Amino acid sequence: MEESSTVPDQSPSAPAVPPTPPVPLSALLAREDLALRLIAGPAEPDTVIHWAHTSEMADPYPYLLGGELLLSAGVHIPEAAGSGTYFDDYVSRIVAAGGAALGFGLAPVHDTVPRALVAACDTHGLPLLEVPPRTTFSGVARAVWQLMAQARLAELRRVTEAQQSLAAAAARPDPVPAVLRQLAQRVGGRAVLYGPEGAELARAGRFPPPAPRDAARPAHGTGPAAASHRADTLSPEEVLAGLAGVVRPRGAQGPAPSSATDTVGGVHLAAYALGSGEGFVLGVAAPRRDPGAHTIASVASVLLSLLTGEQQSGSGAARSAALVRLLLGAAPETVAPLLGGERWVVVHARPAGDGPAPDAVSASALATALGSALVDVGGDIVRVLVPGDRETVAQPGWTCGVSAPAVPRGWAAADTQAARALARARATRAPLVRHGDRPALADLVPAADAEAHAHALLAPVAGIPALTETLRTWLSLHGSWDRTAVALSVHRNTVRQRIARCAALLSMDLDDPDVRMELWFALRDD
Repeated sequence: MEESSTVPDQSPSAPAVPPTPPVPLSALLAREDLALRLIAGPAEPDTVIHWAHTSEMADPYPYLLGGELLLSAGVHIPEAAGSGTYFDDYVSRIVAAGGAALGFGLAPVHDTVPRALVAACDTHGLPLLEVPPRTTFSGVARAVWQLMAQARLAELRRVTEAQQSLAAAAARPDPVPAVLRQLAQRVGGRAVLYGPEGAELARAGRFPPPAPRDAARPAHGTGPAAASHRADTLSPEEVLAGLAGVVRPRGAQGPAPSSATDTVGGVHLAAYALGSGEGFVLGVAAPRRDPGAHTIASVASVLLSLLTGEQQSGSGAARSAALVRLLLGAAPETVAPLLGGERWVVVHARPAGDGPAPDAVSASALATALGSALVDVGGDIVRVLVPGDRETVAQPGWTCGVSAPAVPRGWAAADTQAARALARARATRAPLVRHGDRPALADLVPAADAEAHAHALLAPVAGIPALTETLRTWLSLHGSWDRTAVALSVHRNTVRQRIARCAALLSMDLDDPDVRMELWFALRDD
């Protein structure tokens, strides 16, 4: 018999349960347009359906993934089925495969649901739905997916609102307690921040009340509580503290898991290691296992990682101190030791090709790859201040310009060098261009004399920055109109007009190599 399903084909590596929230069986029964009727099996309110599947196989076990509402019109049922073990075997296989419920369609084969099937579903605890003749299986499947879409939309809205509230809490003057309060409110439980030594540093909310003993599910998880089944002797508070110990860094003992979960008395417990690496752990207690709550807790753990990491790490404190001192008027060279180096390079970068404008996440990833946390995003350009002892190499997906190594008092000049190097990299379609730092012929002339000559030579155009920058870029690109236009983000005709204007104001023949060389030296010293 040919199989059909309401879910797309899944590869063996795909998760058994989709990320879309399941549908409560009670919600499906409440659809008046379907007129479904529960005629056997338990009427538990927490029974859920993950998808609908139609099959007329006598043994549907190989085709079930678990959580299905299996729909059948009884085509597979032999005439003598009621006198043997056929129905018991059929239902037991559905239960063994993890089927959530069975829907039996009346007509065209059967006018009523076989009594032996009703008895078998009662025996094995499988909900049995009577599907009236006017209700098609495709209509039932469509209703399942409509309910799933509604649940998915509600879940996305819930997560989005939680993300916004958590981000707002992180910007408050008391960010850690504010984030914990929002998290506890959003998951309907308790949120705890554990310190490196295991002490509770902050907490918010309350532990959910335990479920009735006959409704509580067995404990499960990755922590020691699950392994030893101590749910009867340990309180949720104690188990959550134990899970925090499971994910805390172990030093020489090897890596620890990033999260651990357990369920005690129907209360779902989870611990998340915060990314600062300092041993801080977020503990969460919620009334149920909920993908949305897990996503919300993950967002909170990221925010708390940033808050605890920046305040506790030496590098974060040093960067904060350096910023404060600069704002209070300290000279860059006195602040630089706090940042960890004497010589630095400035990197200007922008996405290669026509890539989207960089955001804070991509800029942070670039800075991490370059070995620095000192990053700034402005428009299409990312600027990174990198310690001079780090090797700066091309980064996939980025076009980079790198300055010559500079001491703090030369950072401004290095920033200009990086900008010009980036313009040249874009014009030449090179992934990375460095500003030359080798000695030049201009170094043979005393600096004061060279500067005075440059000022005198360039005086006619000195008051027009667009002309001097166009002339400098055009000379650096060997007089290429197209590459200069790309580097300056202007039209090639604009470049021609500006160069012609420079030639007129300077009264020089810019086709003369000697003139170009003299102007290049002057522009370097200007």
